[in-house]
Amino acid sequence: MSDELQQPDRIEGALHPRDTPRLIGQEEAEAAFLDAFNAGKLHHGWLLTGPRGVGKATLAWRIARFLLATPDDDGGMFAAPPPTSLDIDPEHPVARRIASGGEGGLKSITRTQNPETKRMRKQIVVDDIRSLNNFFQMSAADGGRRVVIIDDADEMNPNAANALLKMLEEPPARATLLLLSHRPSGLLPTIRSRCRTLRLATLSPDQMAEALAASGVETDGDPAALADLSGGSVGGALRLSLMGGLKIYAELVGLMSTLPRMDRARAIKLAEAAAQRGAEEKLRLLFTLIDLMLSRLARTGATGQPPQVEAAPGEADLLIRLSPSPVQGRKWADLAQEISARAQHGLAVNLDPAALVLDTLQKMGDYAPR
Repeated sequence: MSDELQQPDRIEGALHPRDTPRLIGQEEAEAAFLDAFNAGKLHHGWLLTGPRGVGKATLAWRIARFLLATPDDDGGMFAAPPPTSLDIDPEHPVARRIASGGEGGLKSITRTQNPETKRMRKQIVVDDIRSLNNFFQMSAADGGRRVVIIDDADEMNPNAANALLKMLEEPPARATLLLLSHRPSGLLPTIRSRCRTLRLATLSPDQMAEALAASGVETDGDPAALADLSGGSVGGALRLSLMGGLKIYAELVGLMSTLPRMDRARAIKLAEAAAQRGAEEKLRLLFTLIDLMLSRLARTGATGQPPQVEAAPGEADLLIRLSPSPVQGRKWADLAQEISARAQHGLAVNLDPAALVLDTLQKMGDYAPR
């Protein structure tokens, strides 16, 4: 079984959030949690929200280490001062047990493998949530804290969501549930209402550069371009780097530069590269990059200015040429919605990938000003 199947909450080629040593750019969220902890107002449910890849999972694992390694304040005269950081010494027994996967007070819920098909499920199912009942019963004997990380709550199917809601309505003693969500509006309102929300922000260019340097991954390409294309998401920037996203985007810019008469041979080459066997993630990345280009075209038309950071050579001139006015920008925005829906449908029903890409590129060519 591949690591990717075993760890759907990990970017292949990067450190698991559990093992990420630092969290950069989310000081406000950390401070809000610490304030609640030190005030004795530790809520049983926490909803960690924000764009994908900004550090929600890393924060959840930091909170888990902190809660399981920090003793209760007995209120005595020799009590330790209130903690000012979520940092826990990596040599602390709890930190070492979490790193090895042997901490009995912690349970991580992610998508699991279907035992019949041997393939990773696309959703968190009700049995995944019900497994927490055994966890709470078995871990209750020592009277310590219990922590659950659900990564991510957006992937729960309706039955799983209802099962979790019951736990939030009648939470086990000394249990803290950490729910990660990229789209909290899609969760049951009753789940949201029973959790305290910690909102994580996108990273600034300087924070992004620092986070990429601390990731342990040798990034491929300009950090500023990675930061701009990823929208301030470290996870997004790492995916782009590890999958050669900047090179693919540069090829897309080069292809669009041939408009209004698209270089068909070049388009076919790009489509075939994304449609190779085993290149499903590259195919999805290409459609993500197409969506990003359309968004940048729409924004250029609306503002009259290209993005400050050029994500590929010649991109700024291309965006101005293809989107010279708000009217044209609106056309690109409308096309982005249409192409996104077509791509999602095509991927869902397993349309021929090369044909799907070529059709998309041709559609973009049709919208280019003459």
